[in-house]
Amino acid sequence: MKASLKGKYDNDKSSAAATVAFNAGDVKLRASVTDATVVNGPSLNGLALAVEKPGFFIVDFNVPKKDIRFQFMSSVKVADKPLNLTYIHSRGDNRTILDGTLVVDSTNKVSANYMLGTENCKLKYTYVHGGLTTFEPCYDLAKNSWIFAASRKVYGDDVFRAMYQTSSKNLGLEWSRNSKLNGNFKVSASINLAEESKMPKLTAESTWNFEM
Repeated sequence: MKASLKGKYDNDKSSAAATVAFNAGDVKLRASVTDATVVNGPSLNGLALAVEKPGFFIVDFNVPKKDIRFQFMSSVKVADKPLNLTYIHSRGDNRTILDGTLVVDSTNKVSANYMLGTENCKLKYTYVHGGLTTFEPCYDLAKNSWIFAASRKVYGDDVFRAMYQTSSKNLGLEWSRNSKLNGNFKVSASINLAEESKMPKLTAESTWNFEM
């Protein structure tokens, strides 16, 4: 059995969440709660249940909202290249998303994300240079705008990432670390260059994983 605790802090508020997961054959069962579950007495707020078969499907159930979300994954070959497909459907808002990623080689990927019945479609190209630096230009068809992202691994566990959205003129910077010994954390800052005040929004997240 595995468990994790996650804390999140930003300019306005803080939150916490806990997850417990265990294997039942080739299927994983997972239960998650947030601070809303225990604040003001025990309740069903923030409680979520999930069943997952890695690489095949995930079924999420939001208990207080009685909302269910299906996610199915598969992979096919296109010109001897793997095409990873994902189908996501949320019953509550009747939203369906199709996502596909074509792995050209170890350094190049092309992906598309489309929400059925809308104009929301994003096309993204991913290039990994030297196994350390990643460039991800993304074009948003609905907004007719670009999202540029670049990241670099340093010191083994640390990743620095920068992202800029041309439509909102929002600039984001992020530092994350994934460590099996000390847990995971992420510190991010975002600033809207179109605003006169240009006050950054700061966010910090920490996650601790446990074997039970």
